[in-house]
Amino acid sequence: MLIHSAAQLLTLKGGPQRGHALGTLGIIENGAVVVRDEKIVAVGDTEDLRNSYPNEPTIDASGSVVMPGFVDPHTHLVWAGDRADEFDKKMAGKPYLEILAEGGGIISTVMATRTASLESLTAQTRQRTQRMFEYGTTTAEAKTGYGLQLDTELRLLQTLIDLDREGPLELAITFLGAHAIPPEYKDNPQGYTDEITKRMLPELKDWWGTNAPHMDLPFVDVFCEHNAFTHKQSRQILTQACSLGFPIKIHADEFKNLGGASLAAELGAASADHLVSTSEADIATLAKSETVAVSLPCTPFGLAEKDYTPAHKFIKANAYFALASDCNPGTSWNESMQFVIALACRMLKLTSAQAIAASTINSAYAIRREDHIGSIEEGKQADILVMDIPDYRQIGYRYGTNLVKQVMKRGKLL
Repeated sequence: MLIHSAAQLLTLKGGPQRGHALGTLGIIENGAVVVRDEKIVAVGDTEDLRNSYPNEPTIDASGSVVMPGFVDPHTHLVWAGDRADEFDKKMAGKPYLEILAEGGGIISTVMATRTASLESLTAQTRQRTQRMFEYGTTTAEAKTGYGLQLDTELRLLQTLIDLDREGPLELAITFLGAHAIPPEYKDNPQGYTDEITKRMLPELKDWWGTNAPHMDLPFVDVFCEHNAFTHKQSRQILTQACSLGFPIKIHADEFKNLGGASLAAELGAASADHLVSTSEADIATLAKSETVAVSLPCTPFGLAEKDYTPAHKFIKANAYFALASDCNPGTSWNESMQFVIALACRMLKLTSAQAIAASTINSAYAIRREDHIGSIEEGKQADILVMDIPDYRQIGYRYGTNLVKQVMKRGKLL
């Protein structure tokens, strides 16, 4: 079909954007796109494409922005239950450590998730994937990490495999067995680190080959942070993952600077995520690599913290910079990349153009899928949004409402 007469067609053409190039939208006014067999076959001026493709079914996008679907490169989509009671306690002033001592925090989600069936996990997670899709996210990374034992982690992986197959949201799957130290190992974190490296990762590779032979190996991630996994333990886990052929990611510098960003660059991680407390030296090291710096502004917002990722330091250093929702039950139950963009404009001081590029082509690069999603270019997958706005700047300017008019995934209007 031919999508024509867009007030602004944002192509984001040219690949991932480093440093000050971030925000190059490739705008075509009165733009048009031709889609056939799930792919984009032509991009250009409306009159030119109408003349070249006179018999195509059409969508009139007059007065609308047409752009690539959002890519959310960091979520914890699969869990059971909620922590609304904990949120009330935090807002009433109870310290997190007290909540944790009472059985709250991540461990409460782990306990609820361990007892949930595959059917229950699938049903609860499906609601979140559907909301993400309605708000314009057409591809999302999704992590395990609320099992912290192999059987449950594999059940979470199966949930994500099933939902990716079901669609319409496309998932990039990540194994995050190293999300936290489980209760069984609270006095022996190194024992759990060894469990991951010596048992979980090798068994995961065998399991994946049997249960998802049609899919690339999942990412392996680790939470390198005070009271989670040390720099040495993170290196142990990620080095083993690399030796087994897994692509890797890392949570780093959310609260303390442990050197996780430099470790990510050294090991060739696809991304280093959070990066609130990253040192100048680590920023410089990351910026010289192909590892994407991924900011999660909804997390400090959800925690009512004052510190956010120093986005402009990464941009000035010439790093790849992307945005993600960090959708999770404890700090950021948010399925809208539109809100992420609005928040990034205000708290990270990004322009709307920078935030859009960080949520499309650069976020696609953060999950290493920039070759077929993240921009509107010939030969790429037809993941396209028609936005009910005449100017792209309204995406950063407005918030709290859904500006998506139509979503196309793999050439199908849904």
